[in-house]
Amino acid sequence: MTRHLKTPPVKFLFASIAFIGMQTNSHAIDSTSLEAATGNKTQMVRIGAQWNWEDKWWQSNNMHIGGYWDLTLAQWRGTRYRNQPDATQNITDIGITPVLRFQKDSKTGPYAEAGIGAHLLSHVYDNNNHTLSTAFQFGSHLGLGYVFSNKIDLGLKIQHFSNGGIKQPNSGVNFAVLSAKWIF
Repeated sequence: MTRHLKTPPVKFLFASIAFIGMQTNSHAIDSTSLEAATGNKTQMVRIGAQWNWEDKWWQSNNMHIGGYWDLTLAQWRGTRYRNQPDATQNITDIGITPVLRFQKDSKTGPYAEAGIGAHLLSHVYDNNNHTLSTAFQFGSHLGLGYVFSNKIDLGLKIQHFSNGGIKQPNSGVNFAVLSAKWIF
């Protein structure tokens, strides 16, 4: 059994977000992202737009804790829907996440980050003996990365989705995520 959703092509959505980011002032979109992830026989492709916070906390030795808002649109594809080997499940995910980032004051070089946000799935996830009984999910992640002098940000995250025990079953889903951001 395959569940198909009609969604605009990812390339078009990413190009639209990038165009909007280039047209807005510095207080609007600060970067756009493209991410690819895998976990539990599920692949994900995600685009996003980020807005930096102006506040900095714990400044010391040219380092600080700052943060940003991350607004994302993702497409998941599970390859064992209801634990059937030939069945797939497609899910669209919209999320908003506040992210804390420990980084240099110059915002270049290595960083570490953590975030927890809200996600709304188009369908309840049921793949490879993992079931999320609600469309609303919390998405938390820990990540490491590097921002190059040319404003390219490459990172690796471990992300976990769960409804926080709102309703059972709630086995959770984990992803390994590769991220690329283009900073304006």
